Amino acid sequence: MTARQVFSVSAEIAGRTLTLESGRFAEQADGAVTVRYGDTVLLATVVGAKEPREGIDFFPLTVDYEERMYSAGKIPGNFFKREGRPTTTAILTARLTDRPLRPLFPKGYQNEVQIIITTFSIDMVNDPGPLAIIGASAALAISDLPFKGPVGGVQVGFIDGQFVVNPAMGDVEKSRLDLVVAGTRDAVLMVEAGAFELTETELLQAVIEGHTVCKQLCDLQEELVKLCGRPKREFIPPPVDTSLEETVSGWMGRRLREAVRSANKVEREERTDALKAEVVTHFTADEPEEEVPARSKEVTKVFEKLLKAEVRDAILDEGIRVDGRTPHEIRPISVDIGVIPRVHGSGLFTRGQTQVLTITTLGSPGDEQRLDDLGIEKTKRYIHHYNFPPFSTGEAKRMGSPRRRDIGHGALAERSLVAVLPPQSEFPYTLRLVSEVLSSNGSSSMASVCGSSLSLMDAGVPIKAPVAGVAMGLISAPDGRWKVLTDIQGLEDSLGDMDFKVAGTSAGITGLQMDIKTTGITYEIMGQAFEQARQGRLFIIDKMNAVINTHREEMSPHAPRIIIMQIPVEKIGALIGPGGKNIRGIIDATGAQIDVEDDGRVFVTTADGEAAKAAVSMIEGLTREAKVGDIFLGKVVSIKPFGAFVNIFPGKDGMVHISELATTRVENVEDVIQLGDEIDVMVIGVDTSTGKISLSRRAILSGESADDRRAAGGAPRGGGDRGGPPRGGDRGGPPRSGSGDRPRPRRRDSE
Repeated sequence: MTARQVFSVSAEIAGRTLTLESGRFAEQADGAVTVRYGDTVLLATVVGAKEPREGIDFFPLTVDYEERMYSAGKIPGNFFKREGRPTTTAILTARLTDRPLRPLFPKGYQNEVQIIITTFSIDMVNDPGPLAIIGASAALAISDLPFKGPVGGVQVGFIDGQFVVNPAMGDVEKSRLDLVVAGTRDAVLMVEAGAFELTETELLQAVIEGHTVCKQLCDLQEELVKLCGRPKREFIPPPVDTSLEETVSGWMGRRLREAVRSANKVEREERTDALKAEVVTHFTADEPEEEVPARSKEVTKVFEKLLKAEVRDAILDEGIRVDGRTPHEIRPISVDIGVIPRVHGSGLFTRGQTQVLTITTLGSPGDEQRLDDLGIEKTKRYIHHYNFPPFSTGEAKRMGSPRRRDIGHGALAERSLVAVLPPQSEFPYTLRLVSEVLSSNGSSSMASVCGSSLSLMDAGVPIKAPVAGVAMGLISAPDGRWKVLTDIQGLEDSLGDMDFKVAGTSAGITGLQMDIKTTGITYEIMGQAFEQARQGRLFIIDKMNAVINTHREEMSPHAPRIIIMQIPVEKIGALIGPGGKNIRGIIDATGAQIDVEDDGRVFVTTADGEAAKAAVSMIEGLTREAKVGDIFLGKVVSIKPFGAFVNIFPGKDGMVHISELATTRVENVEDVIQLGDEIDVMVIGVDTSTGKISLSRRAILSGESADDRRAAGGAPRGGGDRGGPPRGGDRGGPPRSGSGDRPRPRRRDSE
């Protein structure tokens, strides 16, 4: 058997060795590369079909990121103990990998391509996200697929005022920036970021820092290509019949321009669809019946190309967009809050024909999401979900599980708002926001950010500042002309070259996402997009502030209230009880949600004030420590010849010795108190080794304090911290000495 030849290249990136290796695994794939950075190891494979898929007009690229729990030494937490549907992290990583690779395949390429990235080892130091981009690019680069890479991917943080390349996973929490940049040697292809109000200048500098490292990673991949790369498959784009294009354009005349220049999306689509149907009918009328479908498809492609050219030329030549706006102009905005009853908060944001309603729900700390993935974080207190039903675009489609796009847009909105949320120590609620897209004509993710900010303030969440978002677009021409568009609508998104989403406060950027359809953009274009986004964001924030500019002082009456208690750590076990018996009893009795932290913090969550008081009282009863001098109104629960046991708080009794029942001599306990009586008592002794408590009624009746007792001579009557029956026995027999005013108590640990 012939030994496999393994090819390997390495480079120092941010002080750590990054190694690319091919030839050891997955020999039947068209390309297979392992990426190692520290002890994080991924396998990226690519397989491409030899023939194009029939009946499609798009590039069928699929990227799957397979998290294997064994890579972090974990067993899946589900019932089957096997990896199932991809986690949110896996979906977001797959999208992150897809976006910079897709533009680098030739136009018209319709062969199916599948990229699979599998985690082999995760060291909890080196984030696998950027490595997935590197591995997928390297696998494509050494394969025979017509890929115009390679592409580098890098993470950039901002810690202690310095940009940090590929920060350790644990350090990201203290970073003001979490940025992923992907690009070729020549240009930036993709940007994804969450930030804590960084300026546009700082973000642009971070992108430049990241792109510098991407160039190094491209060089490293080229080294691997030289060692084991395969010749690229020949791809000849399908021929374009320019004569048909000229004929169709001449036949339509100005009717296409008239149809496409309408501010109303529905009207514009109706007019362009009607014109397209007329064009297809006219140019297929003389075709044989069996050739009509193919001819219709060809004519439709020509019409779509002319439509795109009309939109782009109007912007570049005249500065006019299809709805009549200038490149910098934002569509009309409408803002409303509190539009839905009984929910904890709601915000409705409308921009042009894009409308999003966001609902805020406040929950207890125990409602936070538990994560079963390969990250460091185990729980998440802020959850954002995004729903995009088909009616929002006037379509009738099957409803199903959230798509990758929906999950990605929800994550972007979530990332954009994290920077302004109050810390858990000040606002201990779990927050779930749901953005319902009710109408969509572009930039629904940024409308979700605006609606979410409104909803949070309506719910009384003390956010640091309102957050708004806006999407920028790009129209460019082969001759080098370009224009950045503010607040793009659906048509400009689909026909344009860039989707540049920026969210933030008036002080700085909190969320950023950039995707392009070309082979890259320059820093000049990116700088212009940042500036227009800043102007647009400030304009939108002013519109929002006119309705609400800070959080409501009072939360909704339907929202739960959280009471925070602090108990000694050693009392946690007493509160929980054997098998959770005690805490379940409180929950069942009051209906409140009780959450206990390892540091002794206890959160009582309920919308019922009386239930909250009852729960607090029961918790105090189980965890309170009696101290000498404390006074309680207790209930007599047991009477003995030597004294009485009094319940001073739930689950805790103390003993009042017969000598401490009254200011005068007591011969018989029941001469003074009866079973079930409620009496005031003072704590006069606590045995720290056993927890036994000595009480005095006499101290209350005489007005004596604990200090008075100590000054008068030390131990309380009745034997100090531990009481017991008279020496005559458990039943109160005569004292052995036969002398003394009353029986001398003896110590019995059994009492």
